Amino acid sequence: MNRDFWKSGHTPTLLSAFLYFDIAFMVWVMLGPLGVQIAADLGLTPAQKGMMVATPVLAGAILRIVMGVLVDHLKPKRAGLIGQLVVIGALAWGWLGGLHSYREVLVMGLLLGFAGASFAVALPLASRWYPPQHQGTALGIAGAGNSGTVFAALFAPGLAVAFGWGNVFGIALIPVGVAFLVYVLFAKDAPDCPPPKSLAQYLAVLSDRDAWWFMFFYFVTFGGFVGLASSLTIYFNDQYGLSPVHAGYFTAACVFAGSLVRPFGGAVADRIGGIRTLLVVYSAAAFWLVVVSFGAPSAGWALAGFMLTMATLGFGNGAVFQLVPQRFRKEIGVMTGMVGMAGGVGGFYLAASLGYIKGLTGNYQLGLLIFAGLAIVALLGLNLVKRRWRTTWGAAAIAGAKV
Repeated sequence: MNRDFWKSGHTPTLLSAFLYFDIAFMVWVMLGPLGVQIAADLGLTPAQKGMMVATPVLAGAILRIVMGVLVDHLKPKRAGLIGQLVVIGALAWGWLGGLHSYREVLVMGLLLGFAGASFAVALPLASRWYPPQHQGTALGIAGAGNSGTVFAALFAPGLAVAFGWGNVFGIALIPVGVAFLVYVLFAKDAPDCPPPKSLAQYLAVLSDRDAWWFMFFYFVTFGGFVGLASSLTIYFNDQYGLSPVHAGYFTAACVFAGSLVRPFGGAVADRIGGIRTLLVVYSAAAFWLVVVSFGAPSAGWALAGFMLTMATLGFGNGAVFQLVPQRFRKEIGVMTGMVGMAGGVGGFYLAASLGYIKGLTGNYQLGLLIFAGLAIVALLGLNLVKRRWRTTWGAAAIAGAKV
């Protein structure tokens, strides 16, 4: 990251996008860190626990398409304001009205999906200010907002013990309100925002096979990251008997590892190319998922394994979005929504399948092995497309950017 980068865009918008994304992601995955206490109070089964933490992820995935369309039609800043107001209303309902049943928890999960959909706003908001050769770094910084999941895992279980898990929704309104104010005051739309697209133009993007490849690649990297971020508190509690607070600390360490490296993933991809970076990522992710699937003799060893897994996946998140704006710069709003949706679906699949397989088999191994298999499929797919990508829309066509 050099001086040219900071001069090339709009730093207040970049940092506002990061903060919005960060706090939104904290709220998006709150049900995961609170899951042990909620499940105990409502008497949930393993499958219900899995669905509880997976519902916000799926809702966020679907709503990313909606927010992507709003970004193109209303511009990113206004779309982000709408999403934040919905989340503020949801948190107020959870705090003041209370959640008294499994069904109400699922409704809250659906509403928190608007926080997860912040991805489709924050990334275009930042991306449109920066030239192609700095896309990986800019989107890595904005995308590092997924570190908000660290705060949820770190603080939510302890706050739930001290004040009750229902009151945690009210406490969350404080950072959400601060992020909202910063966003209102400092975020600006780029002057070269593309004009809105018709429905036919949106559908035309899906006719491009590259769009589907990007969606699958992010299904694995981001899906693995957010699926584990939502599930690990319950995992450490189930497998090693850790208290909700200590399980939250372990989860926070894993999520921090994955979030910390995302900007580095984008920066490395800027230097050596996103394809080369992802070839290493998918190989390493498959390896570590297999390792953690066999369990560990202690919670400490499990922590080390999952930290390495999450770091690998987080690095891949940055690398995928070094490539997307190069291939689909004019359609970045809708493509961010599409690719982000696929990542959210991946997270929903992983979180829900881990709960289901735990209830079916008594452990999580099969669910983790299946996801390792998906990483291998992504590796094979990347090898299939890399030559075409480099020769048809690669560095020769994009000044200064590497594929």
